[in-house]
Amino acid sequence: MTAEIAIMNKEAIAIAADSAVTLREEKDQKIFTSANKIFSLSKFHPVGVMVYGSANFMGVPWETIIKIYRSKLGKKWFDTLKEYADDFIDFFGGGNQLFPESEQEKYFKEHVYGYFYHIRKAIEQKAETIISEEEGITEKEIEEITAKIIKRHYEVWKKSELLPLIPKNHIKDLKDKYGTIIDKAKEEVFEKLPLAKTFSNQLTEIAVNLFVKFPEDVISSVFSGLVIFGFGTKDVFPSLQSFFIEVMANNVLKYKKDEDNCIKISFENGAAIVPFAQREMVDSFMEGIEPGYEEVIESLLSQVFEQYPEVIVGNIEKLDDDEKNDIKEKLKEISSEMFDQYKERLENYRIENYIHPVIKVVAVLPKDELAAMAESLVNLTSFKRKVSMQAETVAVPIDVAVISKGDGFIWIKRKHYFSGDSNPQFFANYYREVKNGEKN
Repeated sequence: MTAEIAIMNKEAIAIAADSAVTLREEKDQKIFTSANKIFSLSKFHPVGVMVYGSANFMGVPWETIIKIYRSKLGKKWFDTLKEYADDFIDFFGGGNQLFPESEQEKYFKEHVYGYFYHIRKAIEQKAETIISEEEGITEKEIEEITAKIIKRHYEVWKKSELLPLIPKNHIKDLKDKYGTIIDKAKEEVFEKLPLAKTFSNQLTEIAVNLFVKFPEDVISSVFSGLVIFGFGTKDVFPSLQSFFIEVMANNVLKYKKDEDNCIKISFENGAAIVPFAQREMVDSFMEGIEPGYEEVIESLLSQVFEQYPEVIVGNIEKLDDDEKNDIKEKLKEISSEMFDQYKERLENYRIENYIHPVIKVVAVLPKDELAAMAESLVNLTSFKRKVSMQAETVAVPIDVAVISKGDGFIWIKRKHYFSGDSNPQFFANYYREVKNGEKN
């Protein structure tokens, strides 16, 4: 995991990211503190990119992908930041040699097998529970468990919306191209488990949907977050585009825009603080309460408001059942309204006394103070991990950069794996003439 943040006002945008990267192998994990997560997207224009989640995409490190794109982009420019973001996403399109069809097929197979084993594990766990409780299990019970669990997973994917930019015939093309892999996965993963034709077809639909949908209840282990930020040539104020990216199959990228975190500074919206990945400490700072603690409070109060009509009516004597039911329904309606009012008043208090005061100050901060604030908030998350029993999945050093319209991409703090004095050729070659992608 990681902690990253963007702090924006009309003058500039400050970006900070920690250096931790976690390598997981089954139950074991190893944390390194040398990962680069912030990059300039162009050598010549004020645009940057930040990544979180998986450190690579289909086996290729994000740093490599970004720097190959940057070389391709050259001196080319776009009028808006959105066009930079769209062009970078288009870079993943069909025929990109970084992601040959053999690798796409390999990742399709890994995704399908991995999810099918996830379903099988759920079936086995349910069967083991019944065996321990009833000291045995029948074939009919196994058949019912298999059908029920496959259907539950199928319904999760079925109700999720198709990603908007998926080509019209892509689902059919996936079935035609990778149908043999899907059938073999069903045969090898589920082996002797009873699979009626209906549920076999549902497994096929699940396999295809893995590459065209993002259900809220399903978290992928290969998910990457991508944040593109800065200025287009006609942008007066900075903006930020955020994406979720997962995998590619049949030369079509599975991704979606993170609409909640696509921010554009304007005359009306003069500042913004946007955390990514592990954000609980930033939320605590901004809202005056730790998010998990707030959830517990709301959950407990919700139970109180739900239960008190029963308690009150239960202690009123000389009422028949119909009268008690009528009073209960009225009290439940009133308690629901009271609970909603409670949450609304607390939300207004947080906004007025915590969020708005900070945003007002951020709106007028100079560039160096924006950078210091971004670094401090990431460092706060790192410090919390260090002094708690949680794994240190956020760790120093913290890289910090600022992008402004006039000064471009400026590093405030940056770790290097090499000495600048010993490698003058690196800096001599950095701005060498670029012809591919140059736009006059």
